[in-house]
Amino acid sequence: MIKHAILIVAIGLQFLAFAPAISQERMFDLQQLLKEKKLIAHGQKVIPITDGGKKGISQTGIVWLKDVNFSEGTIEVDLRGKDVLQKSFIGIVFHGVDTATHDVIYFRPFNFLSTDPVRKIHAVQYVAHPDFPWHKLREEKNGIYEKAVTPAPSPQDWFHATIVVKGTEINVFVNNSTTPSLTVSKLNSRSNGKIGIWNEGLEGDFANLVIKK
Repeated sequence: MIKHAILIVAIGLQFLAFAPAISQERMFDLQQLLKEKKLIAHGQKVIPITDGGKKGISQTGIVWLKDVNFSEGTIEVDLRGKDVLQKSFIGIVFHGVDTATHDVIYFRPFNFLSTDPVRKIHAVQYVAHPDFPWHKLREEKNGIYEKAVTPAPSPQDWFHATIVVKGTEINVFVNNSTTPSLTVSKLNSRSNGKIGIWNEGLEGDFANLVIKK
């Protein structure tokens, strides 16, 4: 009887050793985090917004999620920028050390529907600060780290972004498309760090942030 019990335990432990890790999904109420002072802002004032079914925040600069670390997984978020040329840059910052050292996936909404073929392929961008800002990548590796967005959303409306980070590969999907708008390899060896929302230029809106690991 004891031998059978030991055998069952051993089989169970062996199964657990080879069983896939259970995925974790965490939803972030940005307004609640703002109220609880769990957003660390580096920019202008963060304000709560409610727009139909979207309940989130509006801000510029970097806003870190306090005590949240991200290594790899899936980041989902609803965003809304502005259709103003060279004035709206909105996205997600991750693998952050501080405001100078981090990775960013961001969008230029004013280029979403551009009829200019050059502007159109500058709609979604990956950068790795401080070593690989957008202008360095455009000069030295043109067309690799920025692409058009497919399907192209309206530049003044909400859109949904899904950012998948697995190892050194990053894929970006827009509005639940099964085809990535951008696929790139990371440009640094950082594999974890702070995560937050990122915006330069005019105010940008964020809601429904979900992180799956």
